[in-house]
Amino acid sequence: MPPSLNAALSAGAARVQLEAYGGPRGDKSSDSRRLSLRRALVVRELLIEDGVPSEKIDVKAKAAPTTTARPTSVDVFVRS
Repeated sequence: MPPSLNAALSAGAARVQLEAYGGPRGDKSSDSRRLSLRRALVVRELLIEDGVPSEKIDVKAKAAPTTTARPTSVDVFVRS
């Protein structure tokens, strides 16, 4: 686990939030949401393998973005 992520999670109530996108821009279909969920779950597994406790990871599958977010991205945030 990267040192800064490890320190943030060890410091208390911090959580990792994954926001995933999938599908062509503006597509709100269930296919896009399933694609984004698959992407987020892959990143979640990598974080768990790297030592992040699974109970500290929240996943949000957001289908396709309508803003400037890349349609193939998984954004990782540390929230307290």
